[in-house]
Amino acid sequence: MRCVDIRRVKTRKKNSYPKTAPLDFAFVMRKNLSFGILAAGFLAAAPLLAENVKIVLKNGAELRGEVLKDREDAVVLDLGHNVLIIPRTEISIYEKASASAAKAAAVQGEDIYYVEPGRESMTVEKNVQRVAESVVQIQTASGLGSGFIINKLGYVITNQHVIAGEREITVVVYRKKPDGLEKQQFTKVKIIAMNGFLDLAILQIDDAGVDKLPFVPMGDSDLLTQGQDVFAIGSPLGLERSVSKGIVSIRARESSGRWYIQSTTQINPGNSGGPLFNARGEVVGVNNMKAAGVGVEGLGFSIPANVLKLFLKNREAFAFDPRNPNSGFRYLPPPAPPQEKTKPDSVTTGG
Repeated sequence: MRCVDIRRVKTRKKNSYPKTAPLDFAFVMRKNLSFGILAAGFLAAAPLLAENVKIVLKNGAELRGEVLKDREDAVVLDLGHNVLIIPRTEISIYEKASASAAKAAAVQGEDIYYVEPGRESMTVEKNVQRVAESVVQIQTASGLGSGFIINKLGYVITNQHVIAGEREITVVVYRKKPDGLEKQQFTKVKIIAMNGFLDLAILQIDDAGVDKLPFVPMGDSDLLTQGQDVFAIGSPLGLERSVSKGIVSIRARESSGRWYIQSTTQINPGNSGGPLFNARGEVVGVNNMKAAGVGVEGLGFSIPANVLKLFLKNREAFAFDPRNPNSGFRYLPPPAPPQEKTKPDSVTTGG
């Protein structure tokens, strides 16, 4: 790529050529040789100086190229055909190519969520250590629920009924520190998409440090089998970071035109929107409801992860529009009109 200053280019009249002196061949060869040595040195050093990176902007756009200059306020990126100056305030993820390649070998991106095919199975105790920080508490003016982070853009999954009718939402993250547990509250939260029938919602934490938050991979709920161990993390009755363990009772249970994972995992108010994990620490379901009643125990229901994946891939169809005053609200059906009571023409009594 060569830049030319057009102000220094001189024009001459047609058929007008300057007079030239005889060329000194030795002088020209020395100049060309010197230039060749300098050019070779620059080309040899260029791969060492250039650094390939992946940059993800806050609007979700992804860029890959060579860093020409890394400034405190911006990054100058060579895309091959264009050179962009990207303000650091617009950058969500900044990864070197080597780091990205190493991570891609283990974690693979699918749309806006991730999967990890080679993830190791662990005990519930060890799994909690590696996934608990990705589970969050959702707070609203009318109550609270649970959720989980699915990527470094700060996307959070929860139930639609947890945030229905709300505009002021707080996401609480619990981070482990050497000196104890740190509670981080994020009050700038956007609603990306929601659907009342599926009872799913996508939120996004709008914060500069969101790329440092851990996230969890998605599993394949179709591979679940009866008797398989699963566990849940959430905030039942506001008791944050609570863990409960169970087994899959049945992989697909139909209810009101939808199907759920039925398990013996304890699901209580406040667990709604939280993740159901398998032994590999993958999300295989979104905890949704339980069967309640006297003497009824161990009947928890979760939305399958594969249903969630379809919702994520088609999120544009459920995009939240803040300009629509009805967005995010669920209205109950109107009551049926009262029926007139009629007296029977005759009454027959048995003898």
